[in-house]
Amino acid sequence: MRNNYKFSIMYRYQFFLAAFFLLLSGVSIAQEGNNATDGWISLFDGKTLNGWKVNEHPETFRVEDGAIVVNGERSHLFYAGDVNNHDFKNFELKVDVMTFPGSNSGIYFHTQFQEVGFPEIGHEVQVNISHTDWRRSGSIYGIVHVDTVPVKDKQWYTQHIIVQGKTVRILIDGKLILEYNEPDTTIKPHTGHTISSGTFALQGHDPGSKVLFRNIRVKILPD
Repeated sequence: MRNNYKFSIMYRYQFFLAAFFLLLSGVSIAQEGNNATDGWISLFDGKTLNGWKVNEHPETFRVEDGAIVVNGERSHLFYAGDVNNHDFKNFELKVDVMTFPGSNSGIYFHTQFQEVGFPEIGHEVQVNISHTDWRRSGSIYGIVHVDTVPVKDKQWYTQHIIVQGKTVRILIDGKLILEYNEPDTTIKPHTGHTISSGTFALQGHDPGSKVLFRNIRVKILPD
């Protein structure tokens, strides 16, 4: 009887041990599956500007408390990292943004590194809640504009840019702000302010403007 009792205890121990490891394995597989199907890739580590390249006035950009702080003379910070060899065509880009009164900035896409000046390649999606420039966050600068936004200064919001083919959709906190379909153009790809492919950039506008960016992530879409 005692031997049977010991066998029963050992059997139960082995059963619970196997069930425990099976549970852990299941959780791990589920987590890997979620990561694999989610598709979002971070472009900013929250600590450094590794993978990014600044042109003029590098002091305009710094990292504090998990965010890129943009405050200073005109400057642009270009993504130059390994993700997709910093060349994106069809994609979703999400960036958490906080503006302050008088802020003016932008998020460029389909652009390329430029030593000085405002980027001449690609499109700028405006970041502006209360600047004197009436073109508000979500506008595609110089192309199509909005004059009101559903967010306020000094509060985090998510700016979401989706590019698929010749269509651009801009959302703020999940709300569609605008949709733009690029008409036929004689401008060659990768020149001028057109939809083509390229990298992303953050804009430093002027010393009176302060903007924070964090949680910069991309999802690459099929061609």
